[in-house]
Amino acid sequence: MPIHPALAVLEFDSIAAGIEAGDAMVKRAPIQVLRSGTIHPGKYIVLVEGSVGDVEEAFDAGRAVGGLCLLATLLLPNVHPQVVAALEGVRQVGAGEALGIVETETVTATINAADAGLKGANVRLLDLRLGDGLGGKGYLLFDGSVSEVESAVEIATDRLVEVDGWARAPITRIISKLHREMRQELEADPRFRSRMRDVVSGPPPHPRPPRPTRRSRAG
Repeated sequence: MPIHPALAVLEFDSIAAGIEAGDAMVKRAPIQVLRSGTIHPGKYIVLVEGSVGDVEEAFDAGRAVGGLCLLATLLLPNVHPQVVAALEGVRQVGAGEALGIVETETVTATINAADAGLKGANVRLLDLRLGDGLGGKGYLLFDGSVSEVESAVEIATDRLVEVDGWARAPITRIISKLHREMRQELEADPRFRSRMRDVVSGPPPHPRPPRPTRRSRAG
């Protein structure tokens, strides 16, 4: 698959600062804004793509404007195409021997982990869940053989530890031969509340007939 030129992510703890920084970024260089908006809990994300030089210029502009409101940043030259596809909403169906899960504290870390694992091992990125409905956290799902999934998870963890240190190491799991029912659950909408709306609880009860009124006697 072709490698995309560059991707940059800036994560802010202020919505106002995030909007201002995003504006400065697109004014500085001809980049494509893949996503910009609010996520839980009250954070703001700016995610852009373009040539390496343009993305670097925009990245510097965003950091300068964001200042102390920046929570995390990420600049990825030659970002893996499966990462870009996942950010654009593409989800894949798992068919491998194992499932690898990497759960992080920030959106930026999840994207970084996905890129590292895909570049370092022969796996597929099934899904990339970011921010909303997760309290600002993120997680990803790798699919492939047991050995390749183990390698991808290890490489992703090493990338994050190298950047953030052990204090922010991700939570990881590797599941061999994921049960069919759990795979179906992952391929559906993973948000519990939205899935519960689809649960059929049976037909609605029949309304009770109105109780007859008692006539008063004339006396």
